[in-house]
Amino acid sequence: MPNRTLPPLLHDIKTIDFVKPHVFDITDQTKLYFMKEVPNDTARIELYFNAGTIHGDVGIASFVNGLLLSGTAKKTSNEIHNAIDALGGFHESGVSTENAMITVYALRQNIVQIVNIICDAIENVAFSAHEVEDLINERRQKFKVSMEKVGFLAQRILQERLFYNTDYGRIVDESTFENVAITDLKKFHRDHYLNGLQKVVVVGNLAQDEIDELIDKTGRFATREQSTFSKDFKHLKGTIHSVKEGAIQSAIRIGRILFNKKHDDYLDFLVLNTILGDYFGSRLMTNIREDKGYTYGIGTMLAELHESGYFLIATEVRGEVKDDALKEIRFEIERLQNELVSDTEMLLVKNYMLGQLLKSADGPYAMMDLYQGVEPYEMELDFYNRAIQSLNEITAERIQELAKKYLIWDDMTVVSVG
Repeated sequence: MPNRTLPPLLHDIKTIDFVKPHVFDITDQTKLYFMKEVPNDTARIELYFNAGTIHGDVGIASFVNGLLLSGTAKKTSNEIHNAIDALGGFHESGVSTENAMITVYALRQNIVQIVNIICDAIENVAFSAHEVEDLINERRQKFKVSMEKVGFLAQRILQERLFYNTDYGRIVDESTFENVAITDLKKFHRDHYLNGLQKVVVVGNLAQDEIDELIDKTGRFATREQSTFSKDFKHLKGTIHSVKEGAIQSAIRIGRILFNKKHDDYLDFLVLNTILGDYFGSRLMTNIREDKGYTYGIGTMLAELHESGYFLIATEVRGEVKDDALKEIRFEIERLQNELVSDTEMLLVKNYMLGQLLKSADGPYAMMDLYQGVEPYEMELDFYNRAIQSLNEITAERIQELAKKYLIWDDMTVVSVG
């Protein structure tokens, strides 16, 4: 019998045994990634298209994505959605700066049939005038509601200044919803969906003939050329405040252009980022929320693009303490530059980050997500074992070095709205 009065032994984590997906060539440019080892009957398929907001006129990428299942010459939107529902499927779509994605969830025995329905809807979408008008009116109303929110307004200003004078910095305004031409929607659809599929990601216990069918069905959308993305952005530094009459809160967004996983300092900067603001016990949460009571939440992140990335601090605070909150944020940044992190805090953050990595590698769905986190950068899953090594070896002196190098206040874009 085990002695339950004794705690289990602790073991240092050195490596994780990652499982790599099977890779199939749809074309030279478009791949299918397949993770078969799923211990149940669920399945997920993701279709990635070169159809992000950097392409086309402002707003077009979002409009086309929202209309993909709006009906064909033979089927209405309701008929398409009812057919998917009848098979127990769930789907969602979205657009980011650099690509667009459609995700399908279903039982494995129905997933290929559902993907066939969706592919037919995408290939033959009619862009009927009434469907376009309904979507534009809906998006216009959502935009008006969002424009009353200080967080939305602050993020818009930050985006313009971080990616100044590039397609990455373009934002929607009232004019975006006027005179949307169906011919422009059709052209974007033809260029970026019918000829824009970048990759297909499949998780589920599917048979090889089902994978072959997916390759055949999606291959007609495969991109004909290598996608290209911008880099070397020049963000506008300095502080800007925009007044929002009647606002109770003030939104704060602070950021700067940095890097993605390909940079030598990426892994170590993640530790610095976590200490500063990327978990509940972080310094910013302890100061701004717990000690001062200025906000419900504050966080930091390192967002990645294909060829670049950016650092971000985000919060909403009571309007009257906006300036005080900015002072405290700066104080915590400069404390990292002037004082070494204690051994106790370093150990706490290391254990937290190791635990998060272990959790993110639990099961085939999570394992595929990890692989997709490195695949765009032409990396393999050993990246995460290098992350473990980096985490185990990093020192307080290295944290201070990175804070001095990358978190200089005068190099930041500081935006507030309220």
